Amino acid sequence: MADILLIVLGILCLLVGLVGCILPALPGPPLAYGGMLLLHFTDRVQFTATELMVWLVLVVIVQVLDYVVPMLGAKYSGGSRWGERGCLVGTILGLFFMPWGIILGPFLGAVVGELLGGRETGEALKSGLGSLLGFLLGTVVKCVLCGYFIWQFVSALW
Repeated sequence: MADILLIVLGILCLLVGLVGCILPALPGPPLAYGGMLLLHFTDRVQFTATELMVWLVLVVIVQVLDYVVPMLGAKYSGGSRWGERGCLVGTILGLFFMPWGIILGPFLGAVVGELLGGRETGEALKSGLGSLLGFLLGTVVKCVLCGYFIWQFVSALW
């Protein structure tokens, strides 16, 4: 009976984790990893300590990259330090205006930062677009990791 409860809770964590890849209010990969841990604690499936540690490291890396990649996108699309800092500020402020703030925050922050740094509008928009693309890349990476966890979960039960 306890195994069934843990499996059902694990499935819920995986599904909410997948939704959390798109809704920034939910930490997608950590929730999905929690689902994997719940399955591990059943009598049906035992993952190795190495698997659990590698997955944990992947979750931490993906979570950190989720905040860093938009800044890198701004930087590598020709943005200056003003744009990078604006992207960081926009990302933080965007957390208060869910869900659109998380999407538009890095973009608008990079654009405003570049404009404050004396850049032309076209250059500022290019930097903002780089930060937006970085955000979208981070979202795809989170979805891939959560999809992998779902695949592992289903494979382990069958």
